[in-house]
Amino acid sequence: MPVWDDLVGQDRVQTQLAAAARDADALVTAHTERTSTDGMPKSAMTHAWLFTGPPGSGRSTAARAFAAALQCVSPDRALGGVPGCGFCEGCHTALVGTHADVEVVRTDQLSIGVKETRELVRRAQLSPAVGRWQVIVMEDADRLTEGAGNVLLKAVEEPAPRTVWLLCAPSLEDVLPTIRSRCRNLTLRTPPVEAVADILVRRDGIEPQAAMDAARATQGHIGRARRLATDERARARRAAVLRMPLRVEEIGGCLKSAQELIDAATEDAKEVAEGTDTKETEDLKAALGASAGGRMPRGTAGAMKELADRQKRRSTRTQRDTLDLALTDLTGFYRDVLALQLRSKVAIANEDVRDSLDRIALSSSPESTLRRIEAITACRQALDRNVAPLLAVEAMAVSLRAG
Repeated sequence: MPVWDDLVGQDRVQTQLAAAARDADALVTAHTERTSTDGMPKSAMTHAWLFTGPPGSGRSTAARAFAAALQCVSPDRALGGVPGCGFCEGCHTALVGTHADVEVVRTDQLSIGVKETRELVRRAQLSPAVGRWQVIVMEDADRLTEGAGNVLLKAVEEPAPRTVWLLCAPSLEDVLPTIRSRCRNLTLRTPPVEAVADILVRRDGIEPQAAMDAARATQGHIGRARRLATDERARARRAAVLRMPLRVEEIGGCLKSAQELIDAATEDAKEVAEGTDTKETEDLKAALGASAGGRMPRGTAGAMKELADRQKRRSTRTQRDTLDLALTDLTGFYRDVLALQLRSKVAIANEDVRDSLDRIALSSSPESTLRRIEAITACRQALDRNVAPLLAVEAMAVSLRAG
């Protein structure tokens, strides 16, 4: 299939990327090199791209599809076809993550540091080994530390002739101004619910009604919709979160609900740790030459501590991601309440809890609903500032009661 098939509801972006891939192919074929750091004159192609858009819009999907199109070696492209056939070796290996000249960077940590970025910059200076371009896809550019961003800046300012940077972030403000000013920005939109449901049916074999329910509940977030449609635990946790507005009428209910949210996030982090931490630790011990009794050679304590610290940071991010997902669902609930109170024609996302929505809508005012949404936003901001999760969620829960 063409590499663009999984890019849902982004026709404008797809058109721009296809034009750039076509020009990039012509530049390589003609052995044309860049003449300025601002891009290639008279071309839709440039050396650095920044994909922005709300969660679930498909930023990473667009970047990976573009990377595959840049590596396309289909004979059809030489006959006027658009690169990105999806079948050739270049496309296939780029999409599955085995292409030697496509590096996809994603992190399970809280941030991307200077050390990792320097290694990427070093790689970016190399010529393509087997492909047409050296492509670096950074899915979490918003997680670059300030120091790492400054390291990346020089590589973007002075790009190697056949290197392309594809950076992904939720918004322009999440990237250093000096970096975003040197990138071509493509803004993706939230895909239509119908388009998300269609791809769940077509790609994942999900029943049409279940696909539509999941797409509507997640308001077009492709990844969350797929998880909701296929994971019973995800559906159970969402149901628990959506019961929270009815349980915060008393202080005791506020505190209990807050604790349950934290416990669910902690359990998620524990599950991830059980699946990866033990294997990582045992593999590192074996690599460092641990004895049969588990005794470690001298001088290896630093490496073991570094691994333990990385695992701890991963656990923290998993917990935050789980909490953020719960807060997103909670925001969606009150958004539906507000729509009912204002008699808006906006489609209700959480039809499966319509009785709860009606009850809250009738017992409160639009002003109080807005204050509750603001309380959820404040909680998310507090978590970003490293406020203790339980304290932040308890404060939010009390605000939901008082709203």
